[in-house]
Amino acid sequence: MKLRLAPLLCTVTALAAAAGLLAGCGSDGSGGAGGGDGRLSLVASFYPLQFATQRVAGDRAQVTSLTPPGAEPHDLELTPKDVATVSGADLVVYLKGFQASVDDAVADQAAEAGVDVAPAADLDLAAAAEEGEEPAGVNGQDPHFWLDPSRLSAVTGLIAEKLTAADPDGAATYRANATSLEAELTGLDAEFRTGLANCANKDLVTSHEAFGYLAERYGLTQVGITGLSPDAEPQPADLARVTDFVREHKVRTIYYETLVSPTIARTVAAETGARTAVLDPIEGLTKDSAGSDYLAVMRSNLQHLREGQPCT
Repeated sequence: MKLRLAPLLCTVTALAAAAGLLAGCGSDGSGGAGGGDGRLSLVASFYPLQFATQRVAGDRAQVTSLTPPGAEPHDLELTPKDVATVSGADLVVYLKGFQASVDDAVADQAAEAGVDVAPAADLDLAAAAEEGEEPAGVNGQDPHFWLDPSRLSAVTGLIAEKLTAADPDGAATYRANATSLEAELTGLDAEFRTGLANCANKDLVTSHEAFGYLAERYGLTQVGITGLSPDAEPQPADLARVTDFVREHKVRTIYYETLVSPTIARTVAAETGARTAVLDPIEGLTKDSAGSDYLAVMRSNLQHLREGQPCT
């Protein structure tokens, strides 16, 4: 009997040891809020905020964007998985009032977890209202602040501040990374100022009014075929108004976007003899984007503006 029990006891002991080993593998001994690797878990609501957050966080965090590549952030609806991602994040970097579903998900978070960039971005351009409708945007303001590099630089400083509060050990890293990005954005701003200083035409005709902050920063006048919503269908009166403006002001180029059909821009161009070109609002990157990040696409925008306005 003892001879038969001995192998059985050895087997039970081995199984118990294996179970303990498996349990140890499944535990997170790091204590880090971002998962087993100890990094912070950060969520950004759409691409420009993802870009800035990732640059500031560096290797100390994992950054997830709620808006998939190629999707319009204006129309974002969160899935249950997205909501779970928000609820598990250490910080959520978002623009309050821009994406309602994100606002709702952040409202269920602890107050310190939500980082609303609107105050730092200083939204101060009123959004045009469609006839019979309330103004779109963020509390009636144009949300596209990131097309002015100086405003994105201000948001970069806020992100560094919030990351430092969440992870004091990384303070030096976050400040150094933010300083580096701020310097790049200052350089980009200087490139735009120089590149658009001497243009034959300062009237910027776009398929929709996403470029107000860019126009204000660099001395241009934006004229949108439609308002802030990229999916809005222009009324015949809108097309007639813009067509007359293009002819009267001798506008040479009508700009359209990467995520929106160029049909409207091409219609106005065909009626007036103008050309068309891409001006990217950088709400998201796709395989068709003219660069791999925000800085590259902004420089492509500058090149298109210099050719389309044209500038010397």
